[in-house]
Amino acid sequence: MNLQKRKVASIIAPEMASDGAGVKLQRSIASRQLDSLDPFLLLDHFGSSNPDDYIAGFPMHPHRGIETVTYMLSGAVNHKDSLGNSGSIEGGDAQWMTAGGGIMHEEMPILQDGMMSGFQLWVNLPAKLKMTKPRYQEVSSKQIPEVIRENGVKVRVIAGEFDGISGPVKEIFIHPTYFDVQLPPNLDIEIQTEREHTVFVYVFEGDGEFGITETGNGNEISSPNLVIFEKGDSVNVKSGNEGTRFLFISGKPLNEPVARYGPFVMNTQEEIQQALIDLRNGSFVDNS
Repeated sequence: MNLQKRKVASIIAPEMASDGAGVKLQRSIASRQLDSLDPFLLLDHFGSSNPDDYIAGFPMHPHRGIETVTYMLSGAVNHKDSLGNSGSIEGGDAQWMTAGGGIMHEEMPILQDGMMSGFQLWVNLPAKLKMTKPRYQEVSSKQIPEVIRENGVKVRVIAGEFDGISGPVKEIFIHPTYFDVQLPPNLDIEIQTEREHTVFVYVFEGDGEFGITETGNGNEISSPNLVIFEKGDSVNVKSGNEGTRFLFISGKPLNEPVARYGPFVMNTQEEIQQALIDLRNGSFVDNS
């Protein structure tokens, strides 16, 4: 089989949005331009030095049928849930939460070093795991391996494998890749991919040429932008004069029907109605 370098399929500029109790953020998946990207349902980028933009946070709210992935660059978020879990996600930390059949939780930013910055990704669950028991994979910054090449290219491996180094997030149905990639100026990188997986990058610093093919042609992309790729075996990137930093995310598509209502993502409208009934009658969370 001939290996194929992925071309850029589309470029999505993030839209300004407000969520929770008034947190200001930039949204590129679950936006007017891009409803979803199987199996990914939402991508938010939050970042501000003004506490008024985020301090109200995300008070207690429900989730069912999805996984939420939080990755912090700076600042901190305190969290707690209906199962009795609590903790803090700080700069460099990641949290992969499987909401499964139902969880109530809150995420409240706290002032720390004058800046709050990070990302939240929503990942769909297959029908057979929609009602699975909730769980967390809490990953501190020191647990996330960093691959640093001689030329200064740095890749933080949260999930998946890069240069033979595996990330700490395991046992996720979509077999995800989640990298934080930093390229110094005018350097290139090739990242291997599963041919049939959905692949995107979110460029949040600098610029570069993305989707470079065998003919040497790619797309010039500046930050902030989300870049979706066609099918293939690798993604090739070359940074610009300022260097670049981006999230590299991939996962196996589910190819299942999606019924969505706020924090609930199921396969049918009947299942959504059941979630609302469970929420009203107090049976939404299974504490057994």
